[in-house]
Amino acid sequence: MPVPVNQFGIPQYPHDDARRLFVLVSAIDLLERPTATALDDLTGIDKALIDEYVQKLCEQYGMAIHKFGEIYWIESWGTMLNRESLQKMLQDE
Repeated sequence: MPVPVNQFGIPQYPHDDARRLFVLVSAIDLLERPTATALDDLTGIDKALIDEYVQKLCEQYGMAIHKFGEIYWIESWGTMLNRESLQKMLQDE
């Protein structure tokens, strides 16, 4: 079953789908200035949920994501997620 996409071609996975987290982390990696507002605009993930999702990525997938002021920054992808594979998976949707 095809997953709907937003106006930017970003897959809009259901709220309980782990791939929503992968969309978020890919957007953090992609954007020059990944603020909550910019991430919400690009991904369609409500900016009120972004800190919660970042925490899940760190706790459940071993990532190290920091927030400096308004901007998110990925220090480490951890050992479970592979940046290139994740980006490829999202492009293939």
